[in-house]
Amino acid sequence: MLDLTDTSSLVTGGASGLGEAAARLLASRGAKVLVADLNDDRGKSVAQEIGGDYVRADVTDTDQVVDAVTAAERLGPLRTCVTAAGIGWAGRTIGKDGEFASAHDLGAFQKVLTVNLVGTFNTIRLAATAMGRTEPVGESGERGAIVTLASLAAFDGQIGQAAYSASKGGVVGMTLPIARDLAVVGVRLNCVAPGLFDTPIYGEGPASEAFKDTLKRDVLFPKRLGTADELATMIVELLTNSYMNAETLRVDGGARLQPK
Repeated sequence: MLDLTDTSSLVTGGASGLGEAAARLLASRGAKVLVADLNDDRGKSVAQEIGGDYVRADVTDTDQVVDAVTAAERLGPLRTCVTAAGIGWAGRTIGKDGEFASAHDLGAFQKVLTVNLVGTFNTIRLAATAMGRTEPVGESGERGAIVTLASLAAFDGQIGQAAYSASKGGVVGMTLPIARDLAVVGVRLNCVAPGLFDTPIYGEGPASEAFKDTLKRDVLFPKRLGTADELATMIVELLTNSYMNAETLRVDGGARLQPK
């Protein structure tokens, strides 16, 4: 098992939702967590509460990610990284009026792929570089582990999810080749594909609760949305279990999404 005690961990998108839950659990296991996000107030608050640090970082900006990785290294040897930063978008591929102008916004498609896919790869390549400079630990000589966040949409994309599904499908697709690349320095890479989790992305209030209630129809059992803590435990297991590598795990209560 990879020991997190007195090591550092980088969590992008760590200011809220699934990233925050992962950051909190990593801290409870002994890691000093560097929270990287664009939500300064929330990010600083989370970092202070868990005894870590915060850096504002756009995952598509190489210099900002390098700054985040460097800040993490100051907390201890960088052994773990979670790439939870991402954005959503909904839009159908074609419009209803047959006009070219009504087709899916190409800029929006490119932005979702840039943040969710390119940003994830950017984080991986830089964090893994830093991990490769650390001293190997344990019998197998590992140096670190990374977990990326894909989505159930990578497999069961719904109507209007072309951009989001493409971006998350890319995260799944690059898992094996990157794991093969990183094996030479003793760094593991795994991916989790969350299903329907109760996070701030759905908003608050009666309308939000009603919408979340409709989502439960696609979940096999238990018939509810997942909690952020339930995903966090899987993330930390993938980070610390030294024999888990190059895998994508669905964490979704057996959900299979309908078209809409």
